[in-house]
Amino acid sequence: MSVSREPLRLRVDRERCAGAGMCALTAPQVFDQDEREGRVLLLRPVPAPADRAAARTAAGLCPAGAITLDPADSPAAGNTPDSGPS
Repeated sequence: MSVSREPLRLRVDRERCAGAGMCALTAPQVFDQDEREGRVLLLRPVPAPADRAAARTAAGLCPAGAITLDPADSPAAGNTPDSGPS
């Protein structure tokens, strides 16, 4: 089994989270659920290389689509790509 060397940054949208818990079950090193609402808690925004495959799987299993995967060197959340030369 090969481990991806590509950096990975995760983001979660707690408002979108449905509390299904697939993320915490699939990648407990990276995700948890808060005790009060059952919503996702992101423990490691940049997972260790050994945890990246599980984090990707968890994102794919999220029924609410509350987990976003970005390369670690991508622009910060909320930035939009340039629209081209003006």
